[in-house]
Amino acid sequence: WGGARGALPPAGDEGDVNAVLAVLQEVPDPEVPVVSVVELGIVRDIDWLDGRLAVSVTPTYSGCPATEVIEQHIHEALVAAGYSDPLIQRRLSPAWTTDWLSEAGREKLRAYGIAPPVESASKRSLTGQPDPVVPCPLCGSNATERVSEFGSTACKALYRCRDCLEPFDYFKCL
Repeated sequence: WGGARGALPPAGDEGDVNAVLAVLQEVPDPEVPVVSVVELGIVRDIDWLDGRLAVSVTPTYSGCPATEVIEQHIHEALVAAGYSDPLIQRRLSPAWTTDWLSEAGREKLRAYGIAPPVESASKRSLTGQPDPVVPCPLCGSNATERVSEFGSTACKALYRCRDCLEPFDYFKCL
């Protein structure tokens, strides 16, 4: 259901995990609305606590300004789907990684004009490595260059394609 994390635990008697996932699949990320919170890989757990639906969410980074909005949108979608007073829990550990982006999410990013991460975050050292080759999501060229470490949000870098001359965001390995 989301990237390389594995499957959710089996549903308890209180509800169906797949039904909850279907609702959450329709909740877009406010910063990149073509990707759902499920495809982004931030939905960490779905459980029932004393009959109450509980959804754990991990922000893409600890200072993400969209975290509260995402939690509110998840809550609203679940209430609209008939879940009474769902509990939305923020889980910071382990920290989110771009390895959790689903393949569908990566393809949607590319189609939207944002280059998805090109390597596994677990394989990338924070020091001493050159920038990865980032293919242009618009024309596919590998002749790209980083313009700025930060793009439209802190989790993206700004790149430019030397072939089609278009700028684009790159979703950094985190």
